[in-house]
Amino acid sequence: MATNYKGTKQEINSLNNYIKLIRASESLSSRVNLMLNKKGLTISQFAVLDVLYNLGALSQKDLGKKILRSGGNITMVIDNLEKLGYVERERSKDDRRFFIIHLTKKGKRFFSNIFPIFLEAVVKEFKVLTEKEQLEFQRMCKLVGLK
Repeated sequence: MATNYKGTKQEINSLNNYIKLIRASESLSSRVNLMLNKKGLTISQFAVLDVLYNLGALSQKDLGKKILRSGGNITMVIDNLEKLGYVERERSKDDRRFFIIHLTKKGKRFFSNIFPIFLEAVVKEFKVLTEKEQLEFQRMCKLVGLK
């Protein structure tokens, strides 16, 4: 799908780039989310487990920043992961208003089992691009993302 807007070449190209990027992102996210949902997770829950598994315990606020989620959203995500027994909260000793989020042993086991499935799905999605195209794709995404 392309824009029907009748403007300058730069405007039309920019709108078409935006449309294609968003549609590709939504399509990819939909397929990966479906796989995660079958394992009982949302993409946000997976992201929290991933960050905690790879970086260790973090404050709830820092965790939200890492996965680009608002304070209210990250609270709900952590609540649900806590109910599943994958994470636990600990009040910060320095500032009792803050919580440090830890991955439990159950959470570590679960993530180490689900990550290879996630990785396989992502690799499969990007097989449509050559290695050279993937590197160029990464470069372009970084340029647009850091603008």
